[in-house]
Amino acid sequence: MHDLHVWSIGSESHALSCHIAIALGTMFGGWRIVRTMGNKLTRLQPMGGVCAESSAAATLFFASFKGIPVSTTHTITGAIVGVGSANRMSAVNWNVASRVVWAWVFTIPGAASVAMVSYWFVETLSR
Repeated sequence: MHDLHVWSIGSESHALSCHIAIALGTMFGGWRIVRTMGNKLTRLQPMGGVCAESSAAATLFFASFKGIPVSTTHTITGAIVGVGSANRMSAVNWNVASRVVWAWVFTIPGAASVAMVSYWFVETLSR
């Protein structure tokens, strides 16, 4: 017999809730990310977009082949900066790039803190 944990009871409805939350976040906020990456970070043209996506995909394939854990978000952002820099260094809005990097720096401890508090909350409820 399998052990059932408190967190696994009703997991189908929890999974559906997560799917809905991710879909809504993408629907209402995803356009801001696309606009920032494609217009504010550097002005991408279709050829530049193809080059950025292709180089990011090649980087991800290589990293996966070697077993190196990488972030797809970091990879595509680096590729977009690379395309902008290939045109000219001033084509990249370095203020936006630095804000993106700072967001990454704060996201990791922020997500860890939220996960820690969530874990403590669920652990307390399950006693």
